Amino acid sequence: MSGHSKWKNILHKKGKTDAQRAKVFTRIGREISVVVREGGADPASNSRLKDIIAKAKANNVPGDNITRMLQKAAGGDDGASYESITYEGYGPAGVAVIVETMTENRNRTAAEMRHYFDKYGGNLGAQNCVSWQFESKGVIIMERGGVDEDGLMMAALEAGADDVLSDENVFEIYCEPGAFSSLREALEAAGHEFLEAEIGMVPSTYVALTDDNDIRNMNKLIELLDDNDDVQNVWHNWDV
Repeated sequence: MSGHSKWKNILHKKGKTDAQRAKVFTRIGREISVVVREGGADPASNSRLKDIIAKAKANNVPGDNITRMLQKAAGGDDGASYESITYEGYGPAGVAVIVETMTENRNRTAAEMRHYFDKYGGNLGAQNCVSWQFESKGVIIMERGGVDEDGLMMAALEAGADDVLSDENVFEIYCEPGAFSSLREALEAAGHEFLEAEIGMVPSTYVALTDDNDIRNMNKLIELLDDNDDVQNVWHNWDV
């Protein structure tokens, strides 16, 4: 094992209230809708769909809900045509922020994103203005529990992982996006369960905030973004 835990910096964890869980279910349902429309409703032939189903399970979406999402997407009964749009900008003190959205109204979503950044000391930028500071990586998070560290590291590296990190609570496994599906499937077959399993944006450098006002504004910006129904993921390089 190497390095220190980056998990809290990379993945903006959702809360555990009923309302927040409902938002997670809605977001995953939208992802399923888009991926089924693009590649079909059979996970065996649609690897992206298979990955999203794994993500849904990691987020404790019940199996019945996943089945209904698939049936609804396959039947074309979603009632809206969503498109994926990514916004980039800077938060307080130059924190780089990437916001992944799925929306049926790009004008509304763009106006809301700009308002959030302006309100809390940041600014929404052009495409690729901050993405160069991140790298797309497959990210799998597991609870330590009784998992053997050496055995997990060997199995993960053999299945295509680039790195395995740990702290007192979790294991973090990283890989190239193209190796994500096979790595996840190999670990699942070995009986492992995940807290997170998705392709995310991993920052190459981090920004520490020392001013209380900047910290307060950054927290408020993330909270507003996360509460927006169109937002799927928020990635940033704030060293929390």
